[in-house]
Amino acid sequence: MTEERRPLRIAFFGGSFDPPHLGHLAIAEALIKQFELDEFVLVPAFHAPHKRSAPTSAFDRYAMLCLATQHEPRISVSRIEIEMPQRPYSVETLERLTQMLPHEEISFVMGADSWRDIRTWRDWERLFEMTDHIVVTRPGFPIETDHVTEAVRERIVDVRGNEGPVETDAKARNIYFSDAVKMELSSTEIRKKIKQGDDSWRTDVPESVAKYIIKYQIYS
Repeated sequence: MTEERRPLRIAFFGGSFDPPHLGHLAIAEALIKQFELDEFVLVPAFHAPHKRSAPTSAFDRYAMLCLATQHEPRISVSRIEIEMPQRPYSVETLERLTQMLPHEEISFVMGADSWRDIRTWRDWERLFEMTDHIVVTRPGFPIETDHVTEAVRERIVDVRGNEGPVETDAKARNIYFSDAVKMELSSTEIRKKIKQGDDSWRTDVPESVAKYIIKYQIYS
């Protein structure tokens, strides 16, 4: 009689990643440690439905993410959104992931700005009923809770300042506030630096990503 394996703990982090930078990798590494994750998956969006401006081509952003994570055994990149014929909303992507991985413990990661704007997302309340969520706070960026419902607020678990591993309950559908990452980087600022000819952006991204951006003149 074979023993049943324990469910894998997998976190999915969606975004434009335009470009991916060291802050994204720091989030992955910190949450892998804090939540004892087996895998951290970056999910580049074909085009975020709630954003007005179109990002850099999905191919280039996917390629840069693959380069950035090529030496990270627990960090991977998913094509689930960029291969879909329609531009999916996060609730649709998460629904597909839970169907594809019914026996694993899934978490959905979002930044402080996404948490602030969550009421603009499609079916945002249902989103929180599907899996655990991890909200990554930013230095100097206040985290409010007045904009969400009481039912959502009741599931918030504040683990900021927690040095050790976080105990999670896969059935509780909790929302964790984590300050595990102190680094403050912005893809918008990196693009701006490149357009302005400010070479200091090269230290904000992995070397392989910097070489790709320069070779293919992604933001020039």
